Parts: sequence; C-alpha cells; structure tokens
Amino acid sequence: MTRALAPFVLIAVLLAGWEIACRALSVPLYFLPPPLAIAQALAADWKPLLLSAWNTLSMALIALVVASVLAQALALAVGLSPIMERAVRPLAVVLQVTPVVAIAPLVVIWAGLDHAGRAIVALAVVVAFFPIFSGAVTGLKAADPDLELLFDLYGASRLQRLTRLRLPSAVPYLLEGHKVAAGLALIGAVVAEFVAGSGEAQGLAWRILESSHRMQTAEMFAAVLVLGAMGAALHAILEAAERAGLAWWRGR
Repeated sequence: MTRALAPFVLIAVLLAGWEIACRALSVPLYFLPPPLAIAQALAADWKPLLLSAWNTLSMALIALVVASVLAQALALAVGLSPIMERAVRPLAVVLQVTPVVAIAPLVVIWAGLDHAGRAIVALAVVVAFFPIFSGAVTGLKAADPDLELLFDLYGASRLQRLTRLRLPSAVPYLLEGHKVAAGLALIGAVVAEFVAGSGEAQGLAWRILESSHRMQTAEMFAAVLVLGAMGAALHAILEAAERAGLAWWRGR
C-alpha cells in the first residue's frame, strides 16, 4: 500500500511546493503559472484539448501500424538473406540517427503543403521504424543454436527455418520493439506537428504553439499535461499487452 501511494504523495508535495513558491514569490502568471491556474485552464479547455490529443494520437497510431508493417516485412527479407542484412542495416541506422526536424521540410514539400497530416504520419513512421526493425532482426537471430543444428540435420529450407524456428523466437523482441516504437511514434508526431503544422486536424503541438504565441503559459502547461498523461496511458497499455503476449508465448 505504501509503495502504491508513494508516487502520489511525492507529486502532491511537489505541487504544493510549486503553488506556495509561486504565490510567495509573486511569480508572474505568464512566466510560471501555479498548479491551480493550470488546473483551471485544463478545466476550461478540456474538450478542445481532448480533441487535439485524439488528433495527435490517431496520427501516431497510424504511423506505428505503417512502421510495423514496413519494418517486419524488411526484417523477414533480411532473415532470408544475410547479404540483404549487410546492405540494409547501415541505411536503417542512418535513417534512425537523422533528426526528424532536419528532414521535416523536405517531407512537407513531398507530401504537399495542404496535407500536413501526411507529412506528420510519414515523419512519425521514420522515427518508429528502427526499434521494430532492430528488434525483429535481433529476434530472428536469437533462435536456439541446438535447434538450428537440428534444422540443418533435417535439411530445412530457409523459409521453413524462418517460419518454424526464427519467427517464434523473435516474439519477445518484437513486443519490446513495438513498445519502444509506440512512444517514439507519439514523440515523432508531436515534433512533426511543430514543424509541419497540423492543417485542419489540430494536434496538441498546435495547441502549445498557439498558447505560446498568446503568452498563455497555463494553457501550454495544460496541453503538455494532457500529452504526458496520454503518453503514460499508451505506455501502460503496451506494457500490459507485452506481458500478455509474453505469457502466451511462454505457455504455448
């Protein structure tokens, strides 16, 4: 019970200290609003904030699905051909380490200036691709060496070895890769919104930018709070899915 309450007690203490410090030091509202002002902004704008959160989350989820399909398909091709792995992996690493902000203007032009949503999804796909691809490739290599020898003994083909041995061994790595990629897809979508805009589908980044232009700091904090809560909820859901997936995999 104490362990469960400890994080909430700490958060309450920090918020109380924040509120008291802002009032005692007469900190300007535009510089650092107290928690009570942020709560009031959240209560006043909760409907548009939830709509913006859904816009951001939906684009992140679409990007995650697209990245998952592309990464797993490429990982399967790599699993069938070691030469393909040596050719593809350097390009995948370069794509991963390239900052999304650097390529965002190009993607916005290619997607069309009137289609900011496409650019956001594409940029989030770039961010989410590598964890799934890397996890899949690592998992495909993690098969039991003794079973590999057994498959050699029976003269299994590459396709049989891939589908009956390596794919089942890759399940834990795929689950972990998707959990990491989901968080990165959400981050990528938010960063892409800052660069590409949101078009008609105004996401949380658009709300933050709008509030910053108007010096509405409490509204900015409210949007960041919603974004953090959404990210934490998504992480918790994927952790539960990972535990369920691993339980099924171990008990099959």
